[in-house]
Order: sequence, then C-alpha cells, then structure tokens
Amino acid sequence: MAIKNVTATRMTMLGLKKQAVTAKRGHKLLKDKQDGLMQEFMQIIRKCREVRVLVEEAVITANTAFLEAQAIVPKSVLENALSVPAQKLSLEVETKNVMSVRIPVFKLHTEKSGLGYGFFQTRAELDLAIKAFIKVFELLIQLAEIEKSAENLAVEIEKTRRRVNALEHRLIPDIEDTLRFISMKLGETERSAIVQVMAIKAMIERNEAVAQHKKNQKNAA
Repeated sequence: MAIKNVTATRMTMLGLKKQAVTAKRGHKLLKDKQDGLMQEFMQIIRKCREVRVLVEEAVITANTAFLEAQAIVPKSVLENALSVPAQKLSLEVETKNVMSVRIPVFKLHTEKSGLGYGFFQTRAELDLAIKAFIKVFELLIQLAEIEKSAENLAVEIEKTRRRVNALEHRLIPDIEDTLRFISMKLGETERSAIVQVMAIKAMIERNEAVAQHKKNQKNAA
C-alpha cells in the first residue's frame, strides 16, 4: 500500500473520504457486473457445448449420407448435380447489448430454395446428404454466433476483473492508508497545540501569581 502525497488538512481528509465512498460504491457496482457477466458467460458456454455436440452429430450424419450417395450415384452425375450452386445465401449481422457488451446476432437468409438439380438421374440418398450438409451449415452459423458472444463476454469480464482488483487492492487501500496518516498527523498537531496552549496558560498564571504577590507585598508595606 502507498500513502498519497497530500497535505494533511481537514479539507484534504474530507475530500479523501468522499473519494473512498465513491470508490467503494464503484467497486460494488463493478463486482455486481462481474458476477452478472460470469453468469451470462457460463450460460453461453453450456449452450456452446450443446451446439458443438449437435454439430458433431450433424457432420457425421452428413458425411455418412454423402458416402452412401457416392456409392450409388455415378461420379459424373454427382459432379454435374453439385456443379451449380442451388441457393444464394446472405448473412445479416446485428448486435444486442448485454450488460454493456455488444453480442452478435447472426441471421442467415436464403434467397432460393430447392436443390438446384433434376431428380431423374440422381437418387434420394444425394438429396438426404445435401439436406444434412445444409443443417450442418446452419448449426455452424449458430455456433459461430455463440462462440463470438463468449469471446466478447470473456474480454469484458477480464477488463472488469482488472478494474475490480485495482479498486480493491490498490485505490481503496491507498485512500484508507492516507486517511489514517492524515488522522494521525492531525492528532499530533492537535496534541502539540494543546500542549502549547497549556504551557502558555501556565506561564500566564505564573505571571499573574507573581504580579499578585508583588501587589500584596506593596499593600502590606
């Protein structure tokens, strides 16, 4: 801890007391924010794990379906069916505010539906494989949104943690140490002033006693 370089006066003490109140209030608010962010972060992490499991399952399903389609549909037909994009996709990115943190919201828009090829030469296995990969893509977009949200929250949690630690372990203790130092200095000054006043009073009383004694002697003579 460190004592601030200040003048030990009552005005300084009053100002530091106000700073201490403000710092403690700010510390409580930041601590509450940190706790809220951690709760939100843990919820997102749990959701992220759930979506990851869904992605892994969807990828396995899609790969299996595509391998089955490859085994049945001739290679030339397969390449021809998949050579032209079936859909035009666009991704809209918005944000929402969660405890002063900008959280992304991804919206996937499909401008054309359908598979984009004829059904005469292909088999149902290919349709199933393509639909499975479409599901994988949608889940990946969802997972990307969740992971980006978790990343933004983690950054804000770290910033808030640093501020909480700075207030808790540096600023507030420094102010309290400085207040104790000023209180001690003011106490020493007051005691010194009292001693001086008592010494002056004693000297005045002695002078008055001497003067009264001389007056009494003069009257007696």
